[in-house]
Amino acid sequence: MRALIGGGTGFVGRHLTKALQENGYKVTKVSRKTGPDTITWKDINKNGIPDDVTAVVNLAGANILNPLKRWNQAYKDEVVSSRVETTKTLANAIVSSKIPPKVFATISGVAIYKPNPTLEYTEDSDVEPYDFLSQLVVDWEQAAKLPESHSCRQVTVRSGVVLGRDGGMIQQLYFPFYLGLGGTIGLRGDQWLPWIHVSDLAGIFMHAINNDNVHGLLNGTAESATNADFTKAFAGALCRPAIFPTPGFVMNIVFGSERAKVVLEGQNVKPRRTLESGYQYKYFDVKSACKNCVS
Repeated sequence: MRALIGGGTGFVGRHLTKALQENGYKVTKVSRKTGPDTITWKDINKNGIPDDVTAVVNLAGANILNPLKRWNQAYKDEVVSSRVETTKTLANAIVSSKIPPKVFATISGVAIYKPNPTLEYTEDSDVEPYDFLSQLVVDWEQAAKLPESHSCRQVTVRSGVVLGRDGGMIQQLYFPFYLGLGGTIGLRGDQWLPWIHVSDLAGIFMHAINNDNVHGLLNGTAESATNADFTKAFAGALCRPAIFPTPGFVMNIVFGSERAKVVLEGQNVKPRRTLESGYQYKYFDVKSACKNCVS
């Protein structure tokens, strides 16, 4: 068995690669640069996907909350291209393949769900774009769609904020919290934080790849938590206080108001179809997830 992973060198990609290899898959990564067991996006455009690939996954995407990147039109274009165009490239290659893979699994985001303090969202909730990031998710998911008559099974995982010691939000927050300088984002921290542990996000993709009955949309989130819930759990796991909230205006200055919404506003997203599909979480509650992230 062989899997092809777009974005395989990234945070989630590294964990999924390990999980696939442990399950007997040979893994080929798609990246901008060549390397061991790696081909480039240009190679896919030119030669298509290898004939012996049984699963194709796309996890590619520039980090929206990269504090070193100004939120200008050039970076917005990079964020869109790194998601939408790479997904289109793989979808087109699958359609053109003489021996198509059995499954095409892609990632997208919970930004499609409009922040609301009282609503609960599931995979069946009605959605429509309301800002830049939600439109990005719509375009991202549309880029992955194969013709209805195609034999390749499709799965899209709408991921929340990914927690893990070796990347993502935890990596940025670890040392401030370790020094006792952590706190809620926003003065109250009562906004929802749709989250998932990286082991479970990789696990959901493995579950989708290995089970023919899994298809369509899955929410890649765990138990509902607010930013304050996460702050308490993470600080507690480190045995540190968390008494220094970061005001919203600071996040707006650092990231710009459009992308600061990712952390200043949130959605209560339930993984109903994910659970119904039979996936069993390793870290469903935020307390156990945070303990693992600092172990």
